[in-house]
Amino acid sequence: MGKVYFIGAGPGDPELITVKGQRIIREAGLVLYAGSLVPKAVIAEAADNACIKDSASMSLEETNKLLVEHALKGETVARVHTGDPALYGAVQEQARLLEQAFIEYEIIPGVTSACAAAAASGASFTVPGGTQTLILTRMAGRTPVPESESLEKLAAHNSAMAIYLSAGNPSGIQKQLLAGGLAGQTPVIIGYRIGWPEQKSVETTLENLANTAEEQGFKRQTIFMILPGKGGNSESLLYDAGFSHMFRNGED
Repeated sequence: MGKVYFIGAGPGDPELITVKGQRIIREAGLVLYAGSLVPKAVIAEAADNACIKDSASMSLEETNKLLVEHALKGETVARVHTGDPALYGAVQEQARLLEQAFIEYEIIPGVTSACAAAAASGASFTVPGGTQTLILTRMAGRTPVPESESLEKLAAHNSAMAIYLSAGNPSGIQKQLLAGGLAGQTPVIIGYRIGWPEQKSVETTLENLANTAEEQGFKRQTIFMILPGKGGNSESLLYDAGFSHMFRNGED
């Protein structure tokens, strides 16, 4: 019996995949990847004799048939997803079907776009003496969001936020966050197609979020980073000469 690996391919940059994920792709008899979001460069090291399929147009039943077919032949199967499989992925329903077929699977994490976008722009979600919390969320659309998790209610925390899958309604993001109490001058960084050759990071403020997104033409593969702590000058105690911890005695 073979084994199925759900691999987080990261946001697009073929070098932002884990060493383990890349090894499994090289070893796999089947590489089934989400071609609408995962560039071919990510799977370029697949074996010459591997079966490579793009799942963009497939249904759950069709992808499951392929996974089961190749696992039953004793092959290693690489199911390659964008970002990290635990965030806005469709792994649970795929895994459930594999369990019903008694096929073993493993999930390999990947770099999610929030982390990649922060790195690309030199931003930090948490800041010493300021916000210590990051909320990963999305607006309601074709996929509903619980009312208790609306942007307006989450904004009341005044913490950092990374808003996924909401590029189609930047004015809605702005309106809800302002209604939730975030200041209009709250720093915002909009990341577009992070990890791809045309990636772009644009700094703005909450009150200008919608205009900026529309002027830039950001319609898809966009993440909004809400950064209430950006611009502060507090420094971490970790490297402060007077701060003691288990590896260092602080100076008096």
